[in-house]
Amino acid sequence: MWNKIQSICRDLSQITYENLTKIIRYADSGDARSARIADDSFQNDADAWMGGGTCFSMTWHLYQKLAEEGLKPRLMMGHKRKEKNIHCGLRLSLDGKNYFFDPGYLIFDPLEMPESFLTAKSSAFFPLTPNQVRLDRENGVLSLFTGMNLHSMKLRFEFPEEGVEERDFHRFWTESFDREMMTYPVLNRLDRENGIQYYYQKGNLMTRDSTGSRMEKIPEEQQIPVLSRLFSLSPDTVERALTVLKSKSF
Repeated sequence: MWNKIQSICRDLSQITYENLTKIIRYADSGDARSARIADDSFQNDADAWMGGGTCFSMTWHLYQKLAEEGLKPRLMMGHKRKEKNIHCGLRLSLDGKNYFFDPGYLIFDPLEMPESFLTAKSSAFFPLTPNQVRLDRENGVLSLFTGMNLHSMKLRFEFPEEGVEERDFHRFWTESFDREMMTYPVLNRLDRENGIQYYYQKGNLMTRDSTGSRMEKIPEEQQIPVLSRLFSLSPDTVERALTVLKSKSF
């Protein structure tokens, strides 16, 4: 079973985190619920996706795949400061241990959660590349930290461990179509073989590897070919989404 889980995660790691296809579906559908139901993670395997998806579609795909194997994953919602239910992941109990999965944050390895204590915080560190990860567990909340080294770890999200039911997950997913991040391109991809992360937002491309991070501005006339190449998306998909954003037709 463990080999099957790793295979599922490996396949999912080839998918780009991006909101371009989400923007296109919203424009085509006219309402958030219809756009959510039209998402590829409901309809296709990973190799048939239009291009990628956000944390909701990637997590839902993983949830479905694990459930198909007879496992019982639990969906979890992530909070950030005052923003509630803006991110998601899942946990899985297997062979007496608990594992955390967060494909929407480009964490494609099952992370063994630290033990839970009634009065003390427990932590686990994972030297992933290029972003290292720490999980803190305290009072029924799992906190996700990432950074380039132990001294630069930042709190990203807090996940209440009790998780949510499918209907609530779908409600939060539908609500995400009207969030501010749908008004500009967001793309994130991990080249696991070379340990390189590419992150694009609002015209700026960040490239991160074991040596550090570099930021560059992508001129508008170069956005379609550059984003298509780095994030494994078709030029037509990139062009369509950028056109929708310019017209604000959703």
